[in-house]
Amino acid sequence: MPGDHASAELLAAMSSLLLSVRDVPLVLDAEGAGRARSIKSDVVDQLSDYILPRLVQLDAPLLAVVGGSTGAGKSTLVNSIVGERVTESGVLRPTTRSPVLVHHPDDAEWFQPDRILPDLPRTSETGNGTYALRLASTTRIPQGLAILDAPDVDSIDKGNRELAAQLLAAADLWLFVTSAARYADQVPWDYLRQAAERSTSVAVVLDRTSDEALIEVRGHLARMMTSRGLSDSPLFTVPESGLDTDGLLPPESVAPMVGWLHELAADPVARQMVVHRTLDGAVRHLVLRAHDVADAMDAQVELAETLFGTADDAYREALDSITRQTADGTLLRGDVLATWQEFVGTGELLSSVEEKVSRIRDRFVGGLTGKRTRSTEIVDAIETSVRVLLVEHAEATAETVARTWGTSPAGRGLVDGAAGLDRASSDFRIRAERAVHDWRQGVIELVRVEGADKRMTAKFLAFGVNGIAVALMVTMLSRATASDEAGAAAIGRKLLDAIFGAAEVDALVARAHDDLVTRAASLLETEVARFHQLLEAPASLRAHQTALREAARKAEYSRHADFLNGEVTS
Repeated sequence: MPGDHASAELLAAMSSLLLSVRDVPLVLDAEGAGRARSIKSDVVDQLSDYILPRLVQLDAPLLAVVGGSTGAGKSTLVNSIVGERVTESGVLRPTTRSPVLVHHPDDAEWFQPDRILPDLPRTSETGNGTYALRLASTTRIPQGLAILDAPDVDSIDKGNRELAAQLLAAADLWLFVTSAARYADQVPWDYLRQAAERSTSVAVVLDRTSDEALIEVRGHLARMMTSRGLSDSPLFTVPESGLDTDGLLPPESVAPMVGWLHELAADPVARQMVVHRTLDGAVRHLVLRAHDVADAMDAQVELAETLFGTADDAYREALDSITRQTADGTLLRGDVLATWQEFVGTGELLSSVEEKVSRIRDRFVGGLTGKRTRSTEIVDAIETSVRVLLVEHAEATAETVARTWGTSPAGRGLVDGAAGLDRASSDFRIRAERAVHDWRQGVIELVRVEGADKRMTAKFLAFGVNGIAVALMVTMLSRATASDEAGAAAIGRKLLDAIFGAAEVDALVARAHDDLVTRAASLLETEVARFHQLLEAPASLRAHQTALREAARKAEYSRHADFLNGEVTS
């Protein structure tokens, strides 16, 4: 890796990983989803706040973040290290704090919002009343070093705890401050354990320790550090002492720490070793956590498949039911059947149709003179029946899917967040009416086209295009039934056979029915899409998962290429 920037391959790999993990959808309350979301947020923050800015500018000043327990004296320690009052101690707990970043004036450009912690606003105001990063410059701190005073890691305020974690994750070096009274607390050691896992460069400061407890506490703390993988981390002790009029510790109390920090700032090689160690550990740990997020997506995919499958199956069953009921005589009842029977009369009518062409034409094609014909009444009745069938299935299916989804926490959350999901779309009735009317016109056009060479036959002339279209619709509605209604429908079938021939009639009936089913399917697709749009499709989730794993793999490969060669580790 060059001294002042990372390779283009590593930068590209980490940028791709950021995009991949940021795009991962974890919206479903599947098992482990809460933890996965937390990991995802941590990974995104680590990449945005630290890894990418640091990779772009490896020669930027070393950022040492001072963190630790409540009441450990962090702010006083920072002021004493700097040698002037640059940050204010919180008197009341919890204190809404503005973290303070102290740097040399010549290093100011490194800490602009586009360089590090880009999502944290900047301010120059003194005090703790604003959520922002306060920048303070002083010539008392050497070039190449910046010190950031962070909130308490164990603050009772959640916002302070989260901010502390974010700032520590953006550090090249931790100055972790504890006291004789708090050094064995669980929360600080949780952070130190994370530091050891990430290979973060850490120095531990035992602050405010009396002379009587110094030897015993320091020894115990050192053993705890060794047992937790921090044996190489420096351990500084600050004896309990009074403060001067500026609220600073005696210079000799912090002299070893100040000397160590100044040596790091003055030695580019040592400074880069600290940066490289922390950066390499951060990338390695982040890649593992990215894989954890990808693994957690298995539950998302499984749950999405269940929810999608429930909705798809329900609407598929609805379409199957519509397909059956528009062919088994279900709709050929009531007004439709009565009007049809009036229309065709009796079987004797058909047997003498050639002799009665004029009278039949007057009876059934009176629409040419502006009168409402029987064929129009039948078509209207059929349209109404089909439309009602579609609406009933859409309403019932929406209710079924919403109820089924509501039996799981994830599905219930989706349903509760989408008003009216348990009913058909508000415009479904209008769309269904339009679809059925268009189907009707399609059947009429089908008869007109297919009957073009038969229009001079007596039967065709008698019934006309509209009358034959009616016969085709009735035949279609009853083609799969053996009920009493089939007898009335058989009259229409005989008429059609006489005009077109049996084989062609079968084809016409199938085409008319397929057209209706296709239009019904289109309507139901729009309805099921209301459920689909509430969550990512399983195939899309798998694609995100695959992309994340591939991005993590490339990031690990690039890490090996950049960090684990002799140039960096020497």
